[in-house]
Amino acid sequence: MKRLTSALLLFQAVAISLPASATASEVVPIWTDGAPGTEGKRDRPEKTVPSPKNDYLRVSQIHHPSLTVHLPPADRATGTGVLILPGGGYQFLSIDLEGSEIASWFNERGIAAFVVKYRLPREPDSTYTMDDALADTQRAIRLVRSRAAEWGLRPDRIGVLGFSAGGRLAADAGLRFQEGHPTATDPLHRVSSRPDFQVLVYGFTAPDAIPANAPPTFLICTTDDGDKPRQAIALYSALLTNKVPAELHLYGRGGHAYGMRDLGQPVHTWNQRLADWLDSLGLMKPTPSAR
Repeated sequence: MKRLTSALLLFQAVAISLPASATASEVVPIWTDGAPGTEGKRDRPEKTVPSPKNDYLRVSQIHHPSLTVHLPPADRATGTGVLILPGGGYQFLSIDLEGSEIASWFNERGIAAFVVKYRLPREPDSTYTMDDALADTQRAIRLVRSRAAEWGLRPDRIGVLGFSAGGRLAADAGLRFQEGHPTATDPLHRVSSRPDFQVLVYGFTAPDAIPANAPPTFLICTTDDGDKPRQAIALYSALLTNKVPAELHLYGRGGHAYGMRDLGQPVHTWNQRLADWLDSLGLMKPTPSAR
């Protein structure tokens, strides 16, 4: 109890030194003074266009990594938060299909959601790297955790969910996290980037090693999605070998890039399995926040 109290005091102290509060749907910069490597590009606007089939929106040219805050109604808030990483092959972000629509689903269940816009290393002419995208993600986790009190969250109930390329990024964040350094000059570096849970949807990674304190993991995929099912099984097996709580749901059909939309396949009930899993971890039940 003493350790938890000390941790909450640290998060509150860090929050005081950070920018002013966000409101629902407010966009918060991940790097207050601009992300490293974006010099000379910060005046370039983002680009938002419809997909070729006009069924979702694509955002690209991201030079100001940010998160968009979606808070649930106060009377339904559980104290749990999740950072959402849309996919798009690191060339664009499927910002509604795998972003805002997902945030709405979580809000309906009392979970705060934060849609992350990270830099895109495979966009044409991009100078960014995979490590840049991971740095955006790790800092976003730290940012949300540091401001848990003002957003009505518990700092030990903050997870990540990623789709496709965002799923790989979420997995990297969960398996390559950095502990907080209490004496760091940057207030956010005093806070851990370890997510408390991770949800990987048709996007995975092949880690060299699984840390002993890797977060509980939920994996979703279909067998008709290229190499993704083999990647999911390999990661799931590695997690089990290292005694990390994990749950894999492998469906027969459904393809790729369906988000939470119901397109008439059994896989499109995967969010019900997710709700069951979150509930089994106690993350759907309201608890006292960090306030």
